[in-house]
Amino acid sequence: MGTLAKIRRLHLREGVPIKEIERRTGIARNTIKSWLRKGQMVEPKYPPREVATKLDGYTEQLATWLKADAHRGKRDRRTVKLMYEELAAQGYRGGYGRVAAFARRWREEQAGSANKGAFVPLKFVLGEAFQFDWSTEYAFVGGLRRRLEVAHTKLCASRAFWLVAYPTQSHEMLFDAHARSFAAFGGVPQRGIYDNMKTAVDKVGLGKKRVINARFETMTGHYLFEPEFCNVASGWEKGIVEKNVRDRRTSIWHKAVKLRWDSMETLNAWLADECRSAWSELNHPEWPALKVVDVLQDEQTRLMPNPKPFDGYVEVPARVSSTALVHLQRNRYSVPSEHAHEVVSLRLYPDRLEVVAENARVATHVRSFERSQTFYDWRHYVSLIERKPGALRNGAPFETLPEALKKLQGILLRREGGDRVMAQVLAAVPVHGLDAVLVAAELALEAGKPSGEHVLNVLARLKAPSEPASLEAASTPLKLAVEPLANVQRYDRLRGAAGEATP
Repeated sequence: MGTLAKIRRLHLREGVPIKEIERRTGIARNTIKSWLRKGQMVEPKYPPREVATKLDGYTEQLATWLKADAHRGKRDRRTVKLMYEELAAQGYRGGYGRVAAFARRWREEQAGSANKGAFVPLKFVLGEAFQFDWSTEYAFVGGLRRRLEVAHTKLCASRAFWLVAYPTQSHEMLFDAHARSFAAFGGVPQRGIYDNMKTAVDKVGLGKKRVINARFETMTGHYLFEPEFCNVASGWEKGIVEKNVRDRRTSIWHKAVKLRWDSMETLNAWLADECRSAWSELNHPEWPALKVVDVLQDEQTRLMPNPKPFDGYVEVPARVSSTALVHLQRNRYSVPSEHAHEVVSLRLYPDRLEVVAENARVATHVRSFERSQTFYDWRHYVSLIERKPGALRNGAPFETLPEALKKLQGILLRREGGDRVMAQVLAAVPVHGLDAVLVAAELALEAGKPSGEHVLNVLARLKAPSEPASLEAASTPLKLAVEPLANVQRYDRLRGAAGEATP
């Protein structure tokens, strides 16, 4: 446009000939005449330049991927980097920048001129606040592809973050995620920023009014931080952790989905290492010269001391069945048979289940999130077997007996009355302990002809003291005024007196 304005000034105002204008500007004479024929200043338009690139043979495939991802949820969308890697696997030899530019133009064309929201940038001082959020991810754990709920906790100032994977988003998972995050950060900020998740908010009122869940409020009181909840449908108010969910999918979780994990503990240990490694690699967005781990060291001096972990269990009542089992989430767990038909309390932790009766813990099981599973502890049925020894032959709980007791049981049950003898051996476990009974059973098996009497005899010898207890002199608070003397002459005098009296 500047060149066109200059040509018009030279010819129409100063009267410079077209040939001279051609010499000064280097523009062809016919082009100058064409521009001057137009009576007004009109911007010239040129057809877009067609430039051949290495991406030309893959644009249709890339556009198909982008269109397919546009109909998926944000969690399932692929990043441009992953698309670039897939194109490279198909033979694309160009650079990543060309693919990113095409994806950007394609999305701009699809978006059109739609107006987007504007937001105010937020800033936090060291130790002021953290943000918490959940994300749903998928990974292969225990040989199966499972849906996992990942807890994201991120410090607003230092940008240090912590990820923990769980089977569900229930209260006990929420409490455990806070305990692990605060332990990793080395302290507790002053505020915690959340959305209106059901495990924290029982009822959303007008404005900022919230009815906070009692158990969640107990947890905040334990760690001494103030909970703050976003407005409804205002995720930008905790945009730091929202962005962390998206970034961690592309930087950490895309590697997790390609691996196979034996258990949740193994996966969470790997996530912990990845988080710490990222702290040392990522630059802080506000201080690019510093790493996240450097700013975290400064923020740790502003954090409140981390107390002992909150005992974040969820307690539910359950009735013990006639087979000494309690039902929880479509699974069954054994309880000591003495509590059959009673109502007990189940304390649910992320990794275990505790059974409480009369304010005392009576059983502990590893928690399972599968379905239709039954978990026995054969020791819970020992007292019942004393009264019903015949149940030993097909008792389901006794399939998990230790190997030494299984061998002994196989020998004894082939004899008449062996079930009652085996019940006597198992009855010794609560008295002497499982380790001692196992040693006695192994010694009896080594002897060649084990029997119940043999096991009990060996157990008695193992428990007998190796040396007799030393006898100690009896002590008494009484003291004699005159100590007795050993005087045999007094005995002789008594004998003499008796002899004189004899006729």
